[in-house]
Amino acid sequence: MELRVEGEGADSYEEVMLIYNSALKQIQTKLEILNDEFQHVHNYNPIEHIKARIKTPQSIVNKLKRHGYESTLENMVKYCNDIAGIRIICDFTSDIYRMADMISNQSDIKVLAIKDYIAHPKPSGYKSYHMIVMVPVYLSDRIVDTKVEVQIRTIAMDFWATLEHKIQYKFTGDVPQQIADDLLNCANMVSALDDRMLYLNNEIQEISVEEHHPA
Repeated sequence: MELRVEGEGADSYEEVMLIYNSALKQIQTKLEILNDEFQHVHNYNPIEHIKARIKTPQSIVNKLKRHGYESTLENMVKYCNDIAGIRIICDFTSDIYRMADMISNQSDIKVLAIKDYIAHPKPSGYKSYHMIVMVPVYLSDRIVDTKVEVQIRTIAMDFWATLEHKIQYKFTGDVPQQIADDLLNCANMVSALDDRMLYLNNEIQEISVEEHHPA
C-alpha cells in the first residue's frame, strides 16, 4: 500500500520528504551548536550522540490506518507528528531536562506538545522525554513550518527502549507476560542505574570544585 496523492504534482511526496529532511538537518545543527557552546562555557557536553530518522512510507501508512485515516499526503502531514524524528542521547537524567529547556528557548522553535515519560513512565517501564516541535524550513520561495518529534533519553534508557522495540516487533505487540515482567524489572534496574550514575557524577563535580577552590 502506498500513499495516495490527490490533486498534487507527481513530485509532491518527494518535495514533502525533502522538507522533513531539511527540518531534521536544521534542528540537528542547532543541537550541535548548543552542545559546542555548552562545552565552551562549562567544559562539558550534555549530548552523548544524536540519531535522526525519517519514517518510511509503509510505517506512515500503517500509522494512518491504525488511527482510521485514509493514506493521503494531506492526512500524513496533518496527523503524523513523528515523520521526522530526532533522538538525543545524554549521559545523565539531568542533561535531559537541560536539553529540553535549551530547545524550548530557541526563538524560532515552537513547542507543540510534551510527554514526560521519565516523570510518568509507561506501564511497560518505558522512559523517555518526548517533544513535538515546529521548525521553520526556509525554501527559495517560502517558509514551511514543519513538525519534528524530539526524543531525549539516557544511554541506559535508549538501550532498554531498543530491546523493547525488538520484542514488541517480534511478538507484534502481544508480548508474553513473563517477558513483559522481566522487561519491567530491567526498566527498574535502568532507572536505579541512572540515579546512581547521576549521584556519582555530582559527587565527582563537588570534589573537583573543592580541589580548585579549597576552603
